[in-house]
Amino acid sequence: MILILLELLRKEVMVLDLYKLRIFIQKIFIPITIMFVPHEKIRPLNVKIPFLYLFIIIIFAFTGFIYVFNVAVDTAEYYMMKKKLEHYTAQLEEVDTTIKSLKMIEKEFKRLFSLKTKEKILENMDVSDSGSVNIDNLKYKIKETIENVGVIRDYLRTQRDIYFATPIGLPVDGRISSGYGIRENPWEGLREFHSGIDISTAPGTPVKATADGIVSFSGWSGSNGNLVAIEHGHGFSTFYAHNKENLVKVGQKVKRNQIIAYAGSTGNATGPHVHYEIWKDGRHINPCEYIKRRL
Repeated sequence: MILILLELLRKEVMVLDLYKLRIFIQKIFIPITIMFVPHEKIRPLNVKIPFLYLFIIIIFAFTGFIYVFNVAVDTAEYYMMKKKLEHYTAQLEEVDTTIKSLKMIEKEFKRLFSLKTKEKILENMDVSDSGSVNIDNLKYKIKETIENVGVIRDYLRTQRDIYFATPIGLPVDGRISSGYGIRENPWEGLREFHSGIDISTAPGTPVKATADGIVSFSGWSGSNGNLVAIEHGHGFSTFYAHNKENLVKVGQKVKRNQIIAYAGSTGNATGPHVHYEIWKDGRHINPCEYIKRRL
């Protein structure tokens, strides 16, 4: 008797779920009327579109806006750097001109002093404005040149440091099996935020550092298995988990593309892969944005 009641109850629940599903489908396909009213005396234009289609259009429009915004930001950064480089190129040209002038003056002095006698020097000295030397002005130019060279050197040094500290490419040859963001936990089946990407690869595949840095951790890290963490400077850190074997030690300096471990499936792993994370200024970010970059 109890089994019959349970079966009837199950059928009623199924019917109720199907009814709710039908109601939901009807709602998302309810048409929405969009009215275009012209300023002139022209009949208004009415357009009917299902709510679902309108929602999809909004999603695509928003995605397109984000893409265009990112492209605009990258373009603006490129032109800013180009403008700075043009400015520094002009400064270097001024430096080159100053050096050539100094060499010409040095050559003239050597020629004069090679005459040895005071009379010959006075007889051969060029006293026109084109050959005169303004010592005060020359000192100022030399000082300005040295400062400009220092600024250029500091700028290029900073840009070089940022370049070598920025993660580029994949740390291991393989296929991205799980991306950054919300996903279903393979162990518990619950939806959770994945703070990195998983790269499926064969066991023992070399794992490489994606940027220059110093190893801040190398060892066992619970569910992450064998883990390597690297500090790169300028706010960047990277993490490489589930390794079969770590090859680096804490405090060791590493270069981009240097082998730091071999891929494995240690810790909570359903198969051989590398869990890879990038952190910037203390927060994890999407590694895919840096995988697309090229050396």
